[in-house]
Amino acid sequence: MWGVDVSMNFDKYEVPTPSYVIEEGLLRKNCEILKSVMDATGCEILLAQKAYSMYSTYPLIGEYLSGTTASSLFEAKLGYEEMGKEVHIFSPAYREEEMDEILSICGHMVFNSVQQWEKYKTKVMGSPRKISCGLRINPEYSEIETDMYNPCFSGSRFGIKASALEGADLAGIEGLHFHTMCEQNSDVLERTLEVVEDKFGHLMHGMKWINFGGGHHITREDYDIQTLIRCINRIKDNYGVTVYLEPGEAVALNAGYLVSSVLDLNENDILLAIMDTSAACHMPDVLEMPYRPGIIGSGQPGEYPYTYRLGGPTCLAGDVIGDYSFPEPLQVGDRLVFCDMAIYSMVKNNTFNGIGLPAIFLNTEKDGLKVIRKFGYEDFKNRL
Repeated sequence: MWGVDVSMNFDKYEVPTPSYVIEEGLLRKNCEILKSVMDATGCEILLAQKAYSMYSTYPLIGEYLSGTTASSLFEAKLGYEEMGKEVHIFSPAYREEEMDEILSICGHMVFNSVQQWEKYKTKVMGSPRKISCGLRINPEYSEIETDMYNPCFSGSRFGIKASALEGADLAGIEGLHFHTMCEQNSDVLERTLEVVEDKFGHLMHGMKWINFGGGHHITREDYDIQTLIRCINRIKDNYGVTVYLEPGEAVALNAGYLVSSVLDLNENDILLAIMDTSAACHMPDVLEMPYRPGIIGSGQPGEYPYTYRLGGPTCLAGDVIGDYSFPEPLQVGDRLVFCDMAIYSMVKNNTFNGIGLPAIFLNTEKDGLKVIRKFGYEDFKNRL
């Protein structure tokens, strides 16, 4: 029946719109897959909070994963306060006034350049807490086709090339970190590791840990987990290191929805539907990536008899979610459910045009829908 999907275990008319709804059961399923990789390899997997920071679910995630990784002081504090396990941090450049607080909560710290390491080395090594320090390397190899998401494209600000490490004093450095992937399968990791070993293998023998970064779509249905396990075990055994992975998307992949209402219907060469959800405000990756999120019960343009262009309520001409077809004509008030809306959604929300932020719900395994947070005018006003 149109509009029904067995993985959506709630009534879309039970929540206000727009609303994010995270499925606790699907989140747990992802974490169980990640934990199986940890159990098979002895590796450590961290939640990359840049993709998913719904901290009300951190206790659940913490049952399975080793901790969190952060790209800023605020993310580090969130992981420290709400999950309370390992906290790792990387930044292209650290702020001096934040360093004391970072050192008080982070156990692993990755530096983006030799200069940054030299600037903070004395302070970090003199910390009363043991901080394991690493360098981010740039293997100059990536199979990401979109430069915006490619950390290795020409002129990238991320990581240290092998040539820049020749003769460098690495005393105090215990790990290497690379991040070269985006929504990719383990065959890409396997090829990437060949390059990393070729360029940095001589340094890996002296390290305590290697971080493979994020971008591993481990919980996707077609992901080759056995190749990942083989890659991790080979590096661990050959170099005597602990292997870290820090996926963000894989933790909450396909675990959330965004429920939206049709506000108005119009026609301008094509059928138009104005939603109370904005691509610019509520799912900016639709415009940045770009990509077209799935909608339960819809098809590609022309697949079903009625094709509509869905747009948001802002004044931005390009606030277009995409073109979708439906078996029946849309009606004002219809609820449409966008899929895979747990990741890079809440963390990127904004209130452009004074558009309100979606409410956040958790569909719990025991008690059903639970309101996590609702937003109003003050949330818009207080940011300005």
